This record gives sequence, structure tokens and C-alpha cells, in this order.
Amino acid sequence: MMLNYKHKKNQPLKGNRFLISVTVLGSAGPIRFVVNEEDLVAAVIETTLKSYAREGRLPVLGSDLNNFMLYCSFSGTEALSPWENIGSVGVRNFMLCKKPQTENAVEGEKAPSLSRKAAGSWKTWFHKSMSRKISSH
Repeated sequence: MMLNYKHKKNQPLKGNRFLISVTVLGSAGPIRFVVNEEDLVAAVIETTLKSYAREGRLPVLGSDLNNFMLYCSFSGTEALSPWENIGSVGVRNFMLCKKPQTENAVEGEKAPSLSRKAAGSWKTWFHKSMSRKISSH
């Protein structure tokens, strides 16, 4: 093991590494992980989606990184380009949002609209059940 440690220690670093926090819109809390400053925004989105799925978070997002945009939490009006380096942004807090769908795409896809309706019903049920529990104490 000591040989492996020395071998890794002597390898040149490929840029600085730092901890980032990505809040997924609609999720309970941020996902945190270490990135290299030279990592592309697209890679950060992909890692976020994989971590989100691995943790079993809701709502289910899917794994297609092309359906999402990453924003800086503080300046947040313009999405980051998937091809820029995450270190060039100069911040460590981000927000991940689904890209808005056009009306034609939503009309053509019947199944996702049903799943959203079901998700809304679940949320309504959850909030009603929680309000009953809270008011009874």
C-alpha cells in the first residue's frame, strides 16, 4: 500500500479540486461533491444526476443531462454553458433545473403529463396528511 500511496503522491495534479454544492430544484437539500476546476459543466450535471438517483431522491429526474441546466446560485439568470470549465465560474454553489418544455413537446408526450398529475396527487395527499398530524398535537 505504501508504494501506491507514494506513486499517487508523486503524480502531478491536474488543476485544483474543490467542494461544490448543487441544489436540485424541488429536492430536499443540496448534493455536495468534489470537482476538478477543469471539469466541464456537463460532467458536473451528470455527476449530480447520478448522485441524486443513487440517493433515491424525489422527484425522479432521469439521467439525460441534456434535459437540465446549471445556474450559479447567486447570479442565477443565465444558465452555464455545458462546455465551460466549472472552475472558470468562480463560485461553489449551483442550482440544477430542468429545461422548460415547449407546449408541443408536452402535448406529444401523454405519459409524462400523467406522471406529473400523479406526483401532484401524491404531494397533495402528503401535505394533507402532515397537516392533520401537526394540528392534532
